[in-house]
Amino acid sequence: MREAQRAAQRAHDAAPRQLEIEGDAVVGAGSMQGEKDYVGATPSWVIWQLLSRYTREGDLVVDPMCGSGTTLDVCRDLKRKGVGFDLNPQRPEITRNDSRKLPLEASSVDFAFLDPPYSTHVDYSDDARCIGKLDSGGDDGGKAYYRAMEEVIREMYRVLKNRRYMGLYVSDSWRKRKGAPGAGGGEFMPIGFELFAIMRKYFTPVDIICCVRHNKKLEFGNWRRAAEEGNFFLRGFNYCFIMKKVDDGAS
Repeated sequence: MREAQRAAQRAHDAAPRQLEIEGDAVVGAGSMQGEKDYVGATPSWVIWQLLSRYTREGDLVVDPMCGSGTTLDVCRDLKRKGVGFDLNPQRPEITRNDSRKLPLEASSVDFAFLDPPYSTHVDYSDDARCIGKLDSGGDDGGKAYYRAMEEVIREMYRVLKNRRYMGLYVSDSWRKRKGAPGAGGGEFMPIGFELFAIMRKYFTPVDIICCVRHNKKLEFGNWRRAAEEGNFFLRGFNYCFIMKKVDDGAS
């Protein structure tokens, strides 16, 4: 039944919508692209903004962790060529693949977008290769997670054309841990800062955007009480890092 509903939704959305960007809003977007019930789905307006600013019609856009396919839907509406990969494809248009090795030629992509797992928050896949199974605050200090993410970032650099752009949407994290040092016995994981430092090895920074998360859970009284009792801040935003490939040795 769920697959039938997805098929019906895709058929309903087959015709491109008439849309335009007004400031930070997508006017006329209707319902969110991708699957709204997919845990960890990227807000479509984030991808709309990036593609509207850094790509042109006909450009090839790649999402190596495509999730429910939001990037592909936005590409369709903006007349870009979207290619999506994921270890746990949610629809036929997404190819099953490990993001650390993309089946694409070097310097063949016009834009790359990545919304990676923020450590072990969500059970994305049963596949043992899933980076979402690696803990950014684990006993190894997150080394396995960040090593895996550097492989993904390095692969994005390889496939991206020179002088073209990529975007990475991510959040820091905090969790309660009994006996952990710091305020309230918790653990802070600066995932955004760590990934930004890795990206700087390969890309030139263009901008850092703070994206407000309209997450209803943040309004729940029990979440606010937990934050007050544990002395931590509710994570009400994500980073959107915009980077550029600048290879001075390229022809």
